[in-house]
Amino acid sequence: MALEHAILVSLLEQPGSGYELARRFERSIGYFWTATHQQIYRVLKRMEHDGWVAARDVPQQGRPDKREYSVADLGRAALSSWLHDPIEPESVRHDLAVKIRGAAFDDPAGLIHEVERHRETHRDRLAHYLAGETRDFGTGPGTGPSGGPDGGPGHGSYGPADAERELQHVVLRGGIAYERMMIAWLDDVLATLHRFRAER
Repeated sequence: MALEHAILVSLLEQPGSGYELARRFERSIGYFWTATHQQIYRVLKRMEHDGWVAARDVPQQGRPDKREYSVADLGRAALSSWLHDPIEPESVRHDLAVKIRGAAFDDPAGLIHEVERHRETHRDRLAHYLAGETRDFGTGPGTGPSGGPDGGPGHGSYGPADAERELQHVVLRGGIAYERMMIAWLDDVLATLHRFRAER
């Protein structure tokens, strides 16, 4: 996926300025695609030049006008074309997994600190995702599809079928499931590494 497609999706959900887009990438789009502010502004400028987005100046009370972007017809057509194109499943490239295998030829216990650091990062990201789920969808641990008491799929606490909202939530649930899987795997790795240290 190109950054352009993520920007088109965000602007179709809600028009906004470059700054607002960057904040969305930090807050919610970052669940599935990350980009720096500089990348967003650079690509947004190119998309405007190519006719994929349109911009208008919006007056603001007590502040300079902001430049608000929305998706133009060419941008909708580009996104529609991309949505209908098949994409290959992603290949995994995992540096830490290679390090773990390589530790067999060094001191396996020497990798404990590095694995603990990765686990902390995934734990923090999971907490961020769960807080976002509670904030945006009114669900949290023990409720809704990411942690429901019956363990099955559901629709959170929102009302009638709403494709945009439900699809945003299902992407977030994927991020939550991934972080939980990574934490469980890293716990397994740590238990294995600690066993090697105990045997020395």
